[in-house]
Amino acid sequence: MADQIAWSDFEKVDIRVGTIVEAEPFPEARKPAIKLKVDFGPDLGVRKSSAQITKHYAPQELVGRQVMAVVNFPPRQIGPVMSEVLVLGFPDDEGEVVLAAIDKKVPDGGRLY
Repeated sequence: MADQIAWSDFEKVDIRVGTIVEAEPFPEARKPAIKLKVDFGPDLGVRKSSAQITKHYAPQELVGRQVMAVVNFPPRQIGPVMSEVLVLGFPDDEGEVVLAAIDKKVPDGGRLY
């Protein structure tokens, strides 16, 4: 378990919901990954990311799916892609990423609380 944090620490992490609007293979990545474009609604717009989720997901099945992402990390260069958000997931029994799920449709851009 990680160290305990104060509520104010949690408030610094901006986790939002968005809908994947584009997903394509990312063969240039060092580890198998998928390039994503995620729509976070009118305030944040569409942001780019890459995710090492190829074990459980194919690009064509991701479009239209809602995901959670940290949107306030600084952009990070991953090969030729500038990743603007961190899409969230959990490891399965083999350490492969399973996307964090939202069980009902919610408005894009909504903040986790």
